[in-house]
Amino acid sequence: MGRSTLTMAVAAAAVLTPIAAAAPATADTGGFTKTTLHFQVFVGPNRDVPCDVIGDVYKPDAASASNRVPAVLTTNGFGGSKNDQAGIGSFLASRGYAVLAYSGLGFGGSGCKIHMDNPEYDGVAASELVSFLGGRDGMAFVDPAHTVPVPGLDYVVQDATAHHGTAEANDPRVGMIGGSYGGAVQFAAASVDPRIDTIIPMITWNDLSYSLAPNTIGQTSGVSTSIPGASKVVWSLTFGAVGATNPRAEGYAQDPVRALGCPNFADPACPALAQSAVQGFPDPASVDFLRQSSVVSYADRVKIPVLLMQGQQDTLFDLNESKATFETLQAQGNDVKMIWHSWGHSNLTPAEGEINLRDPNPDTQYETGRIIDWFDHYLRDSGADTGPVFSYFRDWVDYTGNAAPAYAESSDVSVGQGFSLYLSGDGALTARRDRIVPGAQTLNTLPGGLPTDREAPDTRPNAPVSQSVQPGTEAEWSSGILDAPLDVVGAPLLDVRVTAAPAVTGVEDSVVVFTKLYDVAPDGTETLINGQVAPVRMVAPGEPVRVVMPAIVHRFGERHRVRLVLAGGDPSFRGGLVPHQVTIAAGDPGQALVLPVTG
Repeated sequence: MGRSTLTMAVAAAAVLTPIAAAAPATADTGGFTKTTLHFQVFVGPNRDVPCDVIGDVYKPDAASASNRVPAVLTTNGFGGSKNDQAGIGSFLASRGYAVLAYSGLGFGGSGCKIHMDNPEYDGVAASELVSFLGGRDGMAFVDPAHTVPVPGLDYVVQDATAHHGTAEANDPRVGMIGGSYGGAVQFAAASVDPRIDTIIPMITWNDLSYSLAPNTIGQTSGVSTSIPGASKVVWSLTFGAVGATNPRAEGYAQDPVRALGCPNFADPACPALAQSAVQGFPDPASVDFLRQSSVVSYADRVKIPVLLMQGQQDTLFDLNESKATFETLQAQGNDVKMIWHSWGHSNLTPAEGEINLRDPNPDTQYETGRIIDWFDHYLRDSGADTGPVFSYFRDWVDYTGNAAPAYAESSDVSVGQGFSLYLSGDGALTARRDRIVPGAQTLNTLPGGLPTDREAPDTRPNAPVSQSVQPGTEAEWSSGILDAPLDVVGAPLLDVRVTAAPAVTGVEDSVVVFTKLYDVAPDGTETLINGQVAPVRMVAPGEPVRVVMPAIVHRFGERHRVRLVLAGGDPSFRGGLVPHQVTIAAGDPGQALVLPVTG
C-alpha cells in the first residue's frame, strides 16, 4: 500500500464531506446565535453508563417560546467532531431551524468509547439529545464537569404524539442529517426513539460486515451473506488507527477508561479488526458485533420518512448498500426516496451544482434543494415537493450551474434492463449466442491472500490502471468495439462456474477471487469503474454462482470496450490464505455478464 493511498484513506475516513463544511453559510435569510454546551447522557442497554457529550446549539433569532421552530440534530463522520457540522448548522439556522450539532461518542471532545453506531449506545445518546430539544431540564450544562446547568429548549415545536401513535414527554418536531458514521447513527436513533420525525442519511452502510468484508455471492438478505467475504484491509486498518488516536493524549488523560482494553473502542472492536486483518475475514462473533450496528438488523423499528443519499465514487459503502436499505424500508411501508450522487468516500468533491454547504443555495445546488424541500415538507408541513423516488447523477451529461439536468429521475430504483454478454472460450464477451466457443481460463491465487497486483483502486476511482500483474493470476474477457454508447445503471451480474484445486473443506481454505469491470478506451487505457471490486469467497467451488457486483452509473462510450477480469488477489483486500489454481468455465450461455442497461 503506497503512502498516497493511506493518506487518502485516512482523509476519507474522517468524512469531511461538503455536508460538514466549516465555513458559515452565506445564503442567510435570518440571523442566529451559537452556544456550546455539555450534555450528560446515559447510554447502554440499561441506560446507566454516563457520558459527556459536547454540542453546539444554533438558535434562530426569531425563535421564542411564542414562535416555536422545528429542529435538526446532526453529528460527525468517523474521526470528526461537531465543528465539522458548522456549515449545515449555520445554513439551517439561517432558515429558521433550531440545530444541535454534537460530537459523537468517543470523538471530538465527547466522552465514552466508540460503539460503531450501536443503537443501545450511539442511538440512545442521540435520543437523549432529542429530549433536550424537546425541553427536558437537568441534562445540559455550560461546563464539562456538569456544575452549571442550562434549561432545555422552550422554542422548538412540540408534537402531541410520536410515531408509534402515543404521547411522549419532551417530543420535539425534529429531523436528523449527516454523512457516513453520522448517517448510520440516524437509523440507530430512529430505532430506539419514535419521537424523531425524519432522517437524511448520506453515504452510509446497510450491513457493516459487508462493508468491511464483502462477499458478492450467496446473499441471504440485501447485501448480507452467511459466508463472509474478503477483508478491506486499507479501510479496516484506517478505522482502527483513526479511532484509537482520535482522543489524542488529552482525551485519554481526561478519561483514562477509554485507554483500557480496546483503546477508545468498545472491547469487541479490537479483536474483530485484528482477526479480520490476519485471516482475511471476520469470524461469527465479529459479524454479530458489526451487524448489531447495522440497519439490516433493526430496520423494522425505523418507521419514519427517509431520504437516502449514496455515492457513486465510494469503495467503502457502495451503492448496493443503499439499495438494500431502500428496498427494505419501501417493503415495510416507509416513505423513502433515494439519490445516487457523484461523490463519496473515494472522492469527496461533488460535481458542480450538486451540494456545497460552504455556500449553500437550493436554487443552484440539486442536493441542497432536495434536503431543504425534504425538511420543509416533513418538519414544517409546508407541502414542498420532495422529488422523485429515485434519481441518479450521470457524469456524461453536459450542463452548467445546477446539476439537475445531469440527474435522471425514476419512480423505480431498478431502471436498467438486462443485457447479456456471454463468456466465450476465446476470451470474448459476446452478445451473440452463435459466436460462443467452448473453452476455459485458469488463474492462480497467491499464498497468504497476497495481492496479484495492479495499483490499489480503493481510494482512486476512475484512475487509469497499472499493468503490473503477476503472470497467471488473472482471467479476462473483452467485448468488441462498441458502435454506440452503452449506459449502465445498477449492479452488474456475473453468472459463472468455477472449479479449484486443491479441494476446499471450509471457510479457512476457501477460494477467493476478485471480479472487476473495466472501461477500455480506444487507445487501450483501462479504467476500473469507480474503483469497485467484487470479492467472491467460495466454499463449494464447482457449483454455478451469481456474483452481484457493486452498482455503477456509467457510460461506456462509442468505440470503447467492456472488459471483465477475475483476479487472484487485490491490493485493497486480504484474499484467501490457501493458494488455489482456479478454472473458470466459458463457452455456454450459462456463463454471462448481465449489465443493467438504460435507453
